[in-house]
Amino acid sequence: MASSLSSKPFLGASRTDGLSGLCSISSDLRNLSSPSVQFLIRPRTLRKLQVQAAGNTYGNFFRVTTFGESHGGGVGCVIDGCPPRMPLSEADLQGDLDRRRPGQSRITTPRKETDTCRILSGVHEGVTTGTPILVLVPNTDQRGRDYDEMSIAYRPSHADRTYDLKYGVRSVQGGGRSSARETIGRVAAGAVAKKILKAFSGTEVLAYVSQVHKVVLPEESVNHYTLALDQVESNIVRCPDTEYAEKMIAAIDAVRVKGESIGGVVTCIVRNCPPGLGSPVFDKLEAEFAKAVLSLPATKGFEFGSGFAGTFLTGSEHNDEFYLDEQGKIRTKTNRSGGTQGGISNGEIINMRIAFKPTATISKKQNTVTRDKHEIELIARGRHDPCVVPRAVPMVEATIALALVDQLMAHYAQCHMFPINPELQEPLRVTEVEAAEEAALHS
Repeated sequence: MASSLSSKPFLGASRTDGLSGLCSISSDLRNLSSPSVQFLIRPRTLRKLQVQAAGNTYGNFFRVTTFGESHGGGVGCVIDGCPPRMPLSEADLQGDLDRRRPGQSRITTPRKETDTCRILSGVHEGVTTGTPILVLVPNTDQRGRDYDEMSIAYRPSHADRTYDLKYGVRSVQGGGRSSARETIGRVAAGAVAKKILKAFSGTEVLAYVSQVHKVVLPEESVNHYTLALDQVESNIVRCPDTEYAEKMIAAIDAVRVKGESIGGVVTCIVRNCPPGLGSPVFDKLEAEFAKAVLSLPATKGFEFGSGFAGTFLTGSEHNDEFYLDEQGKIRTKTNRSGGTQGGISNGEIINMRIAFKPTATISKKQNTVTRDKHEIELIARGRHDPCVVPRAVPMVEATIALALVDQLMAHYAQCHMFPINPELQEPLRVTEVEAAEEAALHS
């Protein structure tokens, strides 16, 4: 999945030039040597610089590579590292793909795609084989002519200019790889990851819209212990509070008819996350989450736990004090840490918020510059979401699930090959009874 590029020696230096200084030093040292002191110097062989150019693959143990462009033949993913013998069908993936697909309501892009997936490898007679799983979703409603202007002019705040700067060529129609259509592969792979997490440790990943423009859902409005998928899916904006959902929909409708766009925030929680996931120092769990979600199109901010609001508190106000619950487990009275300490999950509910900017492509006249450096006015065509957050919900869930299952596999491989220390550690698996009891305590 990565291409290996070879370069010439730096600064145009030849192999002979690169060794000339070393040969001179070698000669001097030989002249200084005595019978009791011998210097053995061997000429070094310069190696070609190897550059691994990629950026389309995520994960170490559960590896996902996405492929395809917005207006190409199709999009999808290759999943490598999926455990064998797990029941899996296209229906397991289609539910989340339907939540992500365009044209599902008046507040999303009018592009009509069924986003029907096909599993072409890695599954035999209904179970995974442990080999790479290829998922393909054909594109069926392309309108390449809508992007004729974009072949010569850069859309403000879009990736057109930076793709030209990096590659010197780009797929013009629909934004190519920078289009949110690329996330189909992530959502399909995320559905597999969610199934693994649920089956192995009872872990659930749920996201919902908590802000659209200036309409902000109060944090206390949602009980994260009892939140269910049907609450999120009860309305087209995917906000579990009916009153605020109506306000959010009205805000999107108001800008949609004007050819404008607005942004918002998606809140994501993880329930029944096994303790111990994440590693010091560079692979902290929240750092992995941040990398995963900030790779989504249109993301501009990430908050974990108390986030920026925590800066207004003192240490005594912010600290999560420990206590023993009815089962004798160590818990925290509050959860301002967001479900981790030291970058490692502690078993509490993980919570985070992801900010999405207003959709860059709008139908209002804007100033821009052409590829050949002429200033012009542009009215962008094409079909786009007036607000991306309703469809971003399954995208966020998928990316968090991918990060979690990768960390779960890493933790299991390192720390659970041998019997655990029962005085300090807990099993990775959570039974359905334990999960139900936890929800009942906070209902």
